[in-house]
Amino acid sequence: MTTTRCYRNGVLFDEGFSLEQLGEHLSDDNAIVWVDLYSPSPDELQTVADELTLHSLALEGAATTQQRPKFNRYDNHDFLSAYAVQLDAATGELITAEIAAFITPKALITVRKDDSFPIDALLDHLDQNAELTSHGISALLYALLDFVIDGHFDTVQALDDQIETLEDLLFDERPHDPDVQRRSFELRKSLVQLRRVILPMREVVNTLIRRDVDLVPSAMAPYYQDLYDHVLRATEWTDSLRDLVSTIVETNLTIQGNRLNIITKKVTSWAAIIAVPTAITGFYGQNLPYPGFADTTGFIASTLLIVGLSVGLFVVFKRKDWL
Repeated sequence: MTTTRCYRNGVLFDEGFSLEQLGEHLSDDNAIVWVDLYSPSPDELQTVADELTLHSLALEGAATTQQRPKFNRYDNHDFLSAYAVQLDAATGELITAEIAAFITPKALITVRKDDSFPIDALLDHLDQNAELTSHGISALLYALLDFVIDGHFDTVQALDDQIETLEDLLFDERPHDPDVQRRSFELRKSLVQLRRVILPMREVVNTLIRRDVDLVPSAMAPYYQDLYDHVLRATEWTDSLRDLVSTIVETNLTIQGNRLNIITKKVTSWAAIIAVPTAITGFYGQNLPYPGFADTTGFIASTLLIVGLSVGLFVVFKRKDWL
C-alpha cells in the first residue's frame, strides 16, 4: 500500500510508480517526489534509505511508534514526526494517527504506522493546493502540515461543542450527576492527550519558518506563518477548554452540595412538623391527671393543637422556602 506521486514544474507528472523508479524521477532536475509508505517492511524502508541516504536515527524514529511531535535536522535531510487527531463523539475518546516524514530537497517521504491516518483526505487536500507545488518540497510539506493542523482545529471545535452539551446537562432541572462526571473525565482525558500532540507543533512550525533553516522559500513564508497562527490558536483554545472542564467538575460538586443542603433542609422541616403531633400526643398520653384528662375537651384540645401547630409550621417553612 505505497502511494507515489511525481510533480514536474508544479504539475502532476506521474503517480503510482514503484520504489525502484524513485531514483529515475529524482534524477530529473525539474521534478519533486512524494512517497507515502504504509507500515513499510524493513526492505522497503531500506530501499528508500539507500536512495536518499537517510540517517539511522531518523529511520529508527520512523519505525518506532509513540514518537513525540518533533523536527530534527540531519546532514542531507530533515525528519518530521506529527499526529493527526479525531474525536469520537460517542465516547469522547481521542483517536490519534502518527505519521513520520523524511524531507529532502527533492523528495518528501511519509511513513504511516497504521491505517488510521486518513491518507485519502490528505490526497484531496494536496490536490486542492496543487497550484503551490511549483514552490517545491516546501509546498508538499505545507499541505501535509496544513491538513494535520486543520484536523487539530476541528477536534478542538468538536471538544468545545461537547463541553457546551455538558454545560446544558449541568444546569438541567433533572440531575445528571453520573453522566456529567463520566463525560467530564472522558473530555479532560482527551484534552490532555490533545495538548500533548498540539503543544510540540508550535516548536515544529516555529523551527520551519526560521531563516537559518532555509527550508521555506519567501513565497511560502506567509503560508507557514498562517500555520503557526493556527497552532497558537489551537494551543490556547485547548488550554482554555481544560480550565473550563475543571470548572465544570468543580461546579458539579458545588451543585451536588447545594442540592444535598436543600434536601437536608426539607427533611429537617418535615421532621419538625412531624415532631409536633408526636410531642402533643405524648403529653396527652401520660398516666397522670391534667386539664382535660379522660374528657372530650382534652381530645378536642390536643387535636386543635396538632392541626394548628402543624399548619403554622408548614406555612412558616413554606414562606422561608424550606419546603
